[in-house]
Amino acid sequence: QVQLVESGGGLVQPGDSLRLTCAASGRSFSTYRLGWFRQTPGKEREFVAGIAWSTGFTGYADSVKGRFTISRDTAKNTVYLQMNSLKLEDTAAYFCAAQSLGSPYYVRDMRPDYWGQGTQVTVSS
Repeated sequence: QVQLVESGGGLVQPGDSLRLTCAASGRSFSTYRLGWFRQTPGKEREFVAGIAWSTGFTGYADSVKGRFTISRDTAKNTVYLQMNSLKLEDTAAYFCAAQSLGSPYYVRDMRPDYWGQGTQVTVSS
């Protein structure tokens, strides 16, 4: 069973940076795509960033492109989301996600099979 455990959320000010960590366990992720989604109350969960485990290919939502960077450490089975220049509208619960199959060269169409429990990111002045 795949387990995803997020950490690193918190309260920051606009313009600050934050790094989220997702520790993945349970099986080999060689065919997986992992990523981050976020959700605010009353809205659907939305894709933020994804990475193909085998190739390292990444993809981002337009709203975070140039500010957020997703990366992975295959030795540690960990995925990171470095968030820079945070904005008020980045406030959300952030969820780590994993999909067992999918193209290793396009990740924006992720349909996760597994989810973490979420970590809150609040950007407030």
